[in-house]
Amino acid sequence: MSEWYNVVVIGAGPGGYVAAIRAAQLGLKTACVEANGYEGGLGGTCLNWGCIPAKALLESAGLAQTVKSQGAEFGVRPIDVEYDMSAAVDRSRAISEKLTKGIGYLFKKNGVESVFGHGRLTAERDVVVDPTEPGGEARILDARHVIVATGAVMKTFPGFELDGEKVIGSREALELRELPKRMVVVGAGFVGVEFADVFSAFGVEVTVVEALDTLVPLEDPEIGKTLARSFKKRGMEIRTGTMVKALQRNSSPMVLTVESSKGEERIETDLVLMAVGRQPVTEGLGLEEAGVQVADGFIAIDEYCRTSAETVYAVGDVAGPPMLAHKGSHEGIVAAEHIADANPHPVRYDNIPSVGYCHPEIASIGLSEPAAAEAGHELKVGKFPLGAHGRALTAGHNEGFIKIVADSEYGEILGVHMIGHNVSELIAEAGVARMLEATLDEVAAHAHAHPSMAEAVMEAAFVTLGRAIHV
Repeated sequence: MSEWYNVVVIGAGPGGYVAAIRAAQLGLKTACVEANGYEGGLGGTCLNWGCIPAKALLESAGLAQTVKSQGAEFGVRPIDVEYDMSAAVDRSRAISEKLTKGIGYLFKKNGVESVFGHGRLTAERDVVVDPTEPGGEARILDARHVIVATGAVMKTFPGFELDGEKVIGSREALELRELPKRMVVVGAGFVGVEFADVFSAFGVEVTVVEALDTLVPLEDPEIGKTLARSFKKRGMEIRTGTMVKALQRNSSPMVLTVESSKGEERIETDLVLMAVGRQPVTEGLGLEEAGVQVADGFIAIDEYCRTSAETVYAVGDVAGPPMLAHKGSHEGIVAAEHIADANPHPVRYDNIPSVGYCHPEIASIGLSEPAAAEAGHELKVGKFPLGAHGRALTAGHNEGFIKIVADSEYGEILGVHMIGHNVSELIAEAGVARMLEATLDEVAAHAHAHPSMAEAVMEAAFVTLGRAIHV
């Protein structure tokens, strides 16, 4: 027998669980299907094996780095300080477990039914939930609407397959209690530079290898260059414009062969961490049978997260880049509200912030300077250095800058790019300004609290307008 629901969500990650809660709040009978076990799987990769535990480790890394390099300067002389990676991992796991249990509570509070098993679509667009335990029975959920939110998984390439011991991915890195002497991180997107930050702070000799010309290559080029300088000061080896060619994993230590414009080089390492991106989870979902179109590996959607199949929506990583948790959650709300005829605003994919939580932090929104110029805009660009910023100096973290890319005619804010202390908390101002179509003059006209990191956004607006005060 089938069970009837207004909405069935497949996947309980940041896109799926938010969509389920919002749908239930709007009065829709909602079920959320999750394949990864009983309540421990709620929250998806982000809460269990991604964003949250990684950020917990980064907080430990930030403290370790500050004590090691700045304690005496701050008047706190570290004596007999011990760095305990196992304790840091324990703390990160406890935080993840608390948040995962919180989602279970929120589901109960809002009337969302949790269904555990592998969900897949049928030609009639019902959802069949196959059991994950031997001997279990399949359930058929008669879904008026379906939201696919199955996320993505780590990817690698031939010769660098993950074995969980010598070549690992982010999941294994989050549980790494015994640290190697040397580690190579392959890939310098946000995942790569965040883990490089963590393990370097805890004393590992880290080399970062990136095929493109800068670290965090999807960001404004100045950001990657600034981050590379900071990492090098901390003792990390940075190899940009460098391809990995081969790995001798049976030797001790392992030998990684890389190639750049300077030729081939061999790097000895005890561990390789692969951080070369993620691929969407679409296999076994019955997408073709249900008439759901897939483009470039991702489910194709419109600005309301509708797929090519009537009544089927998709949100989060499975629906395409940017592959960010907050983008998936936002899509989840839009999809649920569209199903409920609540007239949501369409998703503005040009106004999704991007944040890296390494030290210094990275944040951006909108167009980079090269992209804005290529789009034909007449530009004015301003950059405020945090070395001139009072709050950054008092925090002891004054490297980096706030950069604004604006249209020269009307002062429209085309993009904002930041690297520095706590900039993950500053990017929201730029996003709201762009959403409300605020100009540079309007950002500069608001009296920001002094001293605060947020002041740096105002200062950057003044610089871009040609009215710099403090530089």
